[in-house]
Amino acid sequence: MPDLDDLLEKTSRTFALSIPLLPEPTRREVTLAYLLFRIADTFEDAATWGRAQRIGALEDFIALLEAPRPARTRALAAAWCAGAPIEHAGYQELLRETPFVLEAFFALGEPARAIVRHHTVRTARGMAGFVARTGDDGALRLRDLQDLRDYCYVVAGIVGELCTDLFLLDRPSLASAADDLKRHARWFGEGLQLVNILKDSAFDATEGRSYLPAALDRATVLAIAREDLGRASAYVAALERRPDAPDPDTRGLIAFNALPVLLAYATLDKVEAQGPGSKISRDELWSIVARLENALDQGQPAIEHQRVAKESSS
Repeated sequence: MPDLDDLLEKTSRTFALSIPLLPEPTRREVTLAYLLFRIADTFEDAATWGRAQRIGALEDFIALLEAPRPARTRALAAAWCAGAPIEHAGYQELLRETPFVLEAFFALGEPARAIVRHHTVRTARGMAGFVARTGDDGALRLRDLQDLRDYCYVVAGIVGELCTDLFLLDRPSLASAADDLKRHARWFGEGLQLVNILKDSAFDATEGRSYLPAALDRATVLAIAREDLGRASAYVAALERRPDAPDPDTRGLIAFNALPVLLAYATLDKVEAQGPGSKISRDELWSIVARLENALDQGQPAIEHQRVAKESSS
């Protein structure tokens, strides 16, 4: 029997660490949102497929999100797997289990289901637009800074908006923070995506992807990533500034959002010092997790105030 948490662990790195920190029902909602986004992302990255096949898969996927169609879902999942769009074993398993994931998605409560559907469709359509721009060799080459930011919004900024909508769902206690969360949400996603782009730029080039425009100075992208992480830090601080005492529910939201920011800061420091391909070690990762847990236990800010002040002042 398939298991959502097992699929998450096989297809994610950071999210497999952070999503379990969330309180229910948000944990299940975000898990399903992640898996749906990962399916769409697999089609976008399907380097062995032609442009029309990738766009067709994204369009078929969008149609599956509108209403339960088990037979059609099973047929499409079998066809996608037969074509082996990507070598990653976890992604292949996720495609095989698309019927299971969609069944779980349609079992969500209507408000959460509507939020996840709305944002997943937006991302899938945006991805199809970028796939349509790829050359005959399947390569995507972004043109300039605005093009880069537009791409980051489609694949990551929308994720920030989706998560924020789910956090605010049935949580009137977060009403005072809602404006700040919504203001920073897309930049939170952009920051994490830019760090990944900078880290993976050498590998992406071998796969025919060029997310860093040739005319754009790398130092400029590094600076934008740091600015965005400052906004992500401010997002976490908004959760911490609630007028009432933090409860376990809020702690889970803070931990979920703070962990990827802390990991992104550490990764960006490495990439800036050592170049593309640099990653934090497993020991460094668990040290960051331990420091975060200690800060939350002590009632301290999850991310240093100095960093919030310095990076988010703009």
